[in-house]
Amino acid sequence: MNLKLKIKLSKVLAIMLVWIVVAILISIYDHLTIDSYYSKGFSDSYTYLENVTLSLLGAMIASIMGAPFLVFYVDERFRDRSYGASILAVTISFIIIVSIITVIMGLIVIPSYTGKPLSDPETRSEFVKYLTNPIHFKNILVWSIVVSLTQLFLQINNKFGHGILFDIIKGKYRHPKKEKRIFMFLDLKSSTSIAEKLGDETYHELLKDFYADITNPIIYNKGEIYQYVGDEVVISWKMDDGIEDSHCLKCYFDIRARINKLNEKYTQKYGLVPDFKAGIHCGDVIAGEIGIIKRDITYSGDILNTTARIQSKCNELHTKILASNDLISLLSNQNGYNFKPLGSIELRGKERKVELSTIL
Repeated sequence: MNLKLKIKLSKVLAIMLVWIVVAILISIYDHLTIDSYYSKGFSDSYTYLENVTLSLLGAMIASIMGAPFLVFYVDERFRDRSYGASILAVTISFIIIVSIITVIMGLIVIPSYTGKPLSDPETRSEFVKYLTNPIHFKNILVWSIVVSLTQLFLQINNKFGHGILFDIIKGKYRHPKKEKRIFMFLDLKSSTSIAEKLGDETYHELLKDFYADITNPIIYNKGEIYQYVGDEVVISWKMDDGIEDSHCLKCYFDIRARINKLNEKYTQKYGLVPDFKAGIHCGDVIAGEIGIIKRDITYSGDILNTTARIQSKCNELHTKILASNDLISLLSNQNGYNFKPLGSIELRGKERKVELSTIL
C-alpha cells in the first residue's frame, strides 16, 4: 500500500470511528430525554437495544458512504475553496445522503415490523408514517452538524499540516524539546522579474497555484509544510521519515515531476512555467509551541540558517538542488540518485565549512 492511500484510509477510519461513537452518544441522549420528567415516556414498541442498534446501523451506512466521500473527493476537489464553501457543499450533500439512508432504513425495518411486503397497503401506510416521523428530521439536523464539524476539522487539520493538529491537541510540544530534523528550503527562481512581469495579483495567483500543486508530493513523502515565506516554502521531516526511502530527496524530484506535468496549465495561464531551487540539510532543532491567539509549533536552531544559506548557493554553483554531505551520509537507501560533490564551501557567517553535493 502506497503512502498516499495509507494516509487517506487512516482519515477514513478515524472519521468512521468518531461517527460510531457519536451515534452511541446520541442514542444515550435520546434515551435519557425520553425518560425525563418532561417526556411522555417510553412507548410499548421502544427498547434501548433497538434504538442503539438502529443508530449504529445508520452511522455505519453513513460512514461507509460519507467518510470516503469527504476524504477522497471533497478534500481533493475543495482544497483551494473557502472553508465556508466546502462546509456548505458537504452539509447539503449529507442532508441528501441522510435522507436516502432514512428511506433505505424504512425499506428494511417496516416490512420486517409488519411482516408483510411493501406492496401491502398496511406496510405502505406504516412506511409513510415512518418517513414523516419527526425523529428523522432531528437526525438530519444533528448529523448535518456532525458532518459540518467533521469537514471543518479536516480543513483545520490541513491548515496546520498533516499530523500537526494532533500534536497540538496532545500537547506534545507544550514544553520545548530537542529533535533531529531535516529541512528543505525551496525557493522560486527569478521571482522578482516574474512578479514585475505578471503584476501583484497575477503573481499571487501563481504562488497560490504553485503551492497547491506541490502539496501532495510533500505530504506523500512524509514531509510537513513548516512555513510559506513569500516565494519560498520551508519543508520539514522527522529524521527517520526523511531518511526512509530517501523521502527528503524524492520529495524534490516528485515536485519537479508534478510541475513539469502541469507545464501546459502554467504556460496557458501565466505564460511561463515556475522553476525553483532547493537546499537540504539536517541537524538538531528546538521544537515548541508559541503564541496564544495564533498558536503554532516553531523550530529554532542553527540548522535553519545553514539550510537557507545552502539554498542561496544554488545560483552561484549553477545547480537547482544542493544537499549537505552530512545528510547524504545518512541515506542508506539512495534510490539510484547520483551525487556530484562540490567540495567544502564556506557559508556566510559560518566558521566551519560545509561539504555540499548536488543530486543528478
